[in-house]
Amino acid sequence: MNRFVTAERALRNAAPHRLVEALRDVLRSEYTAESVELLMADYGLTVLQPVSAQFPATESMAMHGTTAGRAFGAQDPVVEETGDLTRAHLPVTVRGDRLGVLTVTLPSATAAEILPELVDIAGVLGHEMLVAERDTDVYLQARRRDRLTLAAEMQWQLLPGRSCARPEYALGAQLEPAYTIFGDNFDWSAGPDRLMLYITNGMGEGIEASLLTNLGINALRNARRAGIPIEDQAALADQAVYAHYRGACYLSVLLLDFELSTGRVKVVDAGSPQMMRMRGRTVEAVDFDAQLPLGMFEETDYVAQEIDVQPGDRLVFVSDGVYSVAAPEGETYGEKALAKAIAATRLLPAAEVPRAVLRELSDHRGGPTAEDDALVVCLDWFGRQPGS
Repeated sequence: MNRFVTAERALRNAAPHRLVEALRDVLRSEYTAESVELLMADYGLTVLQPVSAQFPATESMAMHGTTAGRAFGAQDPVVEETGDLTRAHLPVTVRGDRLGVLTVTLPSATAAEILPELVDIAGVLGHEMLVAERDTDVYLQARRRDRLTLAAEMQWQLLPGRSCARPEYALGAQLEPAYTIFGDNFDWSAGPDRLMLYITNGMGEGIEASLLTNLGINALRNARRAGIPIEDQAALADQAVYAHYRGACYLSVLLLDFELSTGRVKVVDAGSPQMMRMRGRTVEAVDFDAQLPLGMFEETDYVAQEIDVQPGDRLVFVSDGVYSVAAPEGETYGEKALAKAIAATRLLPAAEVPRAVLRELSDHRGGPTAEDDALVVCLDWFGRQPGS
């Protein structure tokens, strides 16, 4: 039997919590690997942590300044030579969602020949992990550098992922503070002809903010999955939030519906999230007709407006926890500083941009601790090629 098929079958047949052990056994027997380790990116995207039976993990590896971290950031295999052995660091990524790094140590004599197969095996491992997470907490635990608050647990479980890529676009997103997030959220759904994207800023703190966001996002998903246009999605979610809170709490959300073939975008601006656009080297805010947040009043009607995106455009969406953050001297971050931070990321892929912008925000704030949720989502638009 082909050794790649053997590895793939071993992963598919392994118990959900034993994927790494099953892969280690087959790589040792079929590929003469000396060691195999899976490192998961933590929620804050600051360290890589080993998947092991021990929780929390006793060892972690910094994302910056390490070989494995370079493989994660570049999304390419990175190889180290140590005597007669080669250590290969392989990104574990599923449809653009970056999960971690598979590190395999093997004899240098065979490394170059089998490296392409190991890259494919890392991809299979990522798919199997996502399936296995329905039945085990092992891989979710490995992502935790610290304990999540209950509100943060609810928010992370609500998210679709942290990055996504298709020929027409690439998406990346990050929340801060990762382990104590309250009400900020993002959601997306890719179809054959459309991409729908929501940027959400829920009012309040702690579990109440998380409950509000959960209600709003699930109401939007329910309407979206019924095939309803985004202006009516907003109206139905508005009714759901108002029916429960009677106007005492409301949800700010920016809804976007991208037509993949043309770049036309329908937008409903119902609250505080903002959008910046980088076209060429010019970064500017894109303003929409402001409408009421979801749930503020009963039976609010929403109207969608249209814009166009062009191949090469970069769109960056932020919550008020980004543009309203004050420095120790009292100066708010603001549109000018945000535009400068976005311009500085022009050479980074979309998945790296949110983390880079949030680092700039931390410097402005004067410390790593955020008093309010901060959300950054980046979308690079490539457009659909003729005949694709």
